[in-house]
Amino acid sequence: MYIENPFIIKGYAGKEYFCDREKETYTLLKNILGGSDTVLISPRRYGKSGLIFHAMAELKNLHPEFETLYVDISATSTLNNFIDSLSSAIMNTFPEKSSLGKTFLAFIKGIRPYFTLNQYTGKPEIHLEFSHEEQKNNTLRQILDILESHSSPVMVAIDEFQQITEYPEKNVEALLRSHIQHMHNTRFVFCGSRRRMMSSMFNDAARPFYASSSTLYLNKLDRDKYGAFIRGHFEENGRTIQEDALDYILDWTKRHTYYTQRVCNELYFDGARNIDMPAVLRICNNILETEGFNFLMLKEILPVQQWRFLIGLAKEGSVSQITSASFISKYKIGSTTTASRAAESLEGKDLVLKHTEKDSVSYEVDNVFFSRWLEAEF
Repeated sequence: MYIENPFIIKGYAGKEYFCDREKETYTLLKNILGGSDTVLISPRRYGKSGLIFHAMAELKNLHPEFETLYVDISATSTLNNFIDSLSSAIMNTFPEKSSLGKTFLAFIKGIRPYFTLNQYTGKPEIHLEFSHEEQKNNTLRQILDILESHSSPVMVAIDEFQQITEYPEKNVEALLRSHIQHMHNTRFVFCGSRRRMMSSMFNDAARPFYASSSTLYLNKLDRDKYGAFIRGHFEENGRTIQEDALDYILDWTKRHTYYTQRVCNELYFDGARNIDMPAVLRICNNILETEGFNFLMLKEILPVQQWRFLIGLAKEGSVSQITSASFISKYKIGSTTTASRAAESLEGKDLVLKHTEKDSVSYEVDNVFFSRWLEAEF
């Protein structure tokens, strides 16, 4: 496959453009081949989807008989949407002439679906209408039965799985769990970016999915391995990158996968043969200038205290004591109650990332570019 720019910022282009994650890939494959479901949790844009596609490619390479299915439910808001997304993923993954595709389409046509084209991907999407809840639940069960009864084992990755907790229908978790717990030919990877919600779903003894899966947390890439990966792709294409410039990129992006890839992607497109600090600084400043308008829009809609809270996190880089007198006073946040409420509200808006370790908790601005922009402008 020809790749014009080796620093991929969306999708998956093959293992040569995928950095490290050897342990995580091994764990996923071990679980899948061992018949265990997996909960994969990571902050947004850490490379979670890329890891899933990489694991799928490696699985197909090692065991061609395995079928793989990826379902993104981030845009769903009801169980009906979930069924539509699952159905559309099956239709677009398995050809009509394949055994699974033929069985699925024969079933789905009996429900009289209507089809549309996704305005962004151009791929067809299935939409189903149900006259009552029982019909909806039976349809979901029958679709899962089709996957389970396939002649070959199937790996199903459901991205942003915590979204099901937002559905208005009651007991969606229990409904899914009641079907999935009896599936042995189908192995699931439940992926999510909201750690607290995902952890609660799978670690709370009162929830249906309690202790049903192995948990894998995705952390930042190893600094040395990521540095070697970046240097190697520049050198393979006849370019060099100075060590101080490479160190700056890894520090400035905090080794957050998407933001690091974005900077390197734009550096590569820029065309410089010898990448030095001035080149890196220019690209970083260009990115912040481009993104700045969107960030200013946030200032207009956020309460003043929340905006000041974000500035404080950006200036400090990471804060563990958000209710400390020094932090509240320095950034004029108001009170400990205001700081706590701001943290909770901004985390819910995906603007703040909360890191929970064994003995500590810390907060930082979720979007690295937004954080760097706040740091520079205020």
